[in-house]
Amino acid sequence: MFDRQKFRELIVYLARKSEGDVGFGATKLNKLLFFSDFAAYRRWGRSITGACYQKLAFGPAPRELVPLRAELEADGSILEVQRSSYGRDQRAIVARREPTLAGFSGEEIALVDEMIDRFRHMDAASISALSHEFVGWAYARLNEDIPYETALLNEEKPTPSDVERGIRLRKNGWRDLENVT
Repeated sequence: MFDRQKFRELIVYLARKSEGDVGFGATKLNKLLFFSDFAAYRRWGRSITGACYQKLAFGPAPRELVPLRAELEADGSILEVQRSSYGRDQRAIVARREPTLAGFSGEEIALVDEMIDRFRHMDAASISALSHEFVGWAYARLNEDIPYETALLNEEKPTPSDVERGIRLRKNGWRDLENVT
C-alpha cells in the first residue's frame, strides 16, 4: 500500500542527507528510492513507501515521483537547481526543511542510510547502470511495473555444486530433500 506521506518525507530525507554529494540529482534520487524500497522488501517482506516502480530506459523509477516532487517544490520543501556534475548538466534536489521522520521505524531509516552510504561515491550514470543489473528491471518491459517480489530472486549463477544438487533432487524426488545437501 502506497504511503504518500512517507514517500514525500523520504524524498526530503534523501535530499537532506545527500547534501555535499556532487552526484546527487534527480536520477540518483530515483535510484536511492528504488534501492531502499527493494532492499526493505528483501529484508522484511515489505517496502518502506509502497511506491510503484516502473521500468524506464535509464532504470527503474517510482511512478509517484514526478507529481510528488512538484508538490514538494510548490510547498517549499525542496528546490530543484541546475548545476554541473562530472561535466554534465544535473537537476540537483535540495531540501529546504528538515524531514519529518515520525512515520518511519529506526530500522527503515538505518536501511536508507545504508543505501546512501553504499552509493555515495557513484554518479548518476554509475548508479543507473547498476540498477540495470537488477533482475526485476531486466525482465520487465518498458513502462511496466517491477514487482517487489523480484527482489527475492537470486541474481547469481548457480555453482557447479548447485547444479549437481538440482540434478540429484530431480533424480531422487523432493521426498529425499533432507538427504540432499
